[in-house]
Amino acid sequence: MNLTWRITNVVFFLCATFFTAGLPAAEFQSIFDGESLNGWKAREMKYWSVRDGAITGQSTPENPCKANQFMAWQGGDVADFELKLKFRVTGNGCNSGVQFRSVLRPDGLAVGYQADIFQSGGYLGGVCDEIHTRKGPELLSANGKKTVIDASGKRTATDLAQVATMKPMGEWNDYHIIATGQKIILEINGVKSTELIDQEVGQFDLSGFLGLQLRSGAPMTVQFKDIYLKNYKLP
Repeated sequence: MNLTWRITNVVFFLCATFFTAGLPAAEFQSIFDGESLNGWKAREMKYWSVRDGAITGQSTPENPCKANQFMAWQGGDVADFELKLKFRVTGNGCNSGVQFRSVLRPDGLAVGYQADIFQSGGYLGGVCDEIHTRKGPELLSANGKKTVIDASGKRTATDLAQVATMKPMGEWNDYHIIATGQKIILEINGVKSTELIDQEVGQFDLSGFLGLQLRSGAPMTVQFKDIYLKNYKLP
């Protein structure tokens, strides 16, 4: 165990302690300082940096991404919470997402809910099941739908009033995630994109880690900034 390794891990511990202590219930608090990756960590840091005041994930032909990557917040698990952030993305179908109430496996892959990001359609602003582990499609509730999953896993979807859209390429988009108990509501650019009530026995998640995804595949760049978290209930 060399000195550099020990110092790095002490820094991460102190950052995690600071952020957790700074998140009183029912108050929005910034969890990204806009300048560094303090309080955030990924298994493969070579894809991540801070650029334009944003956490930036990037893959290139020279540095390809062959498996989904996750930049995980080090401030502890989230349970009942709200998250607000801005994002923009180019390349690879604009395919990314925000992972929440999830488990991070030793190989760096995530299992659990994802607030999806895509160029358009049902996946944009929908709730996905990352590393699919249940019956039915990975998209649990699509853009423009309210979906109830009953205890047996049966899904019933009804239409919402609107469908969310992304802003023109290069502009920042707003994401708002609300999770309380078994209900999840997502909003993109002020429009309620989906609502999920997940009652499937053995499948719904009530707490877990929070992270940002860089999608495997074609070269892409995704950025996240102005990240604010409100905890209602700490696990």
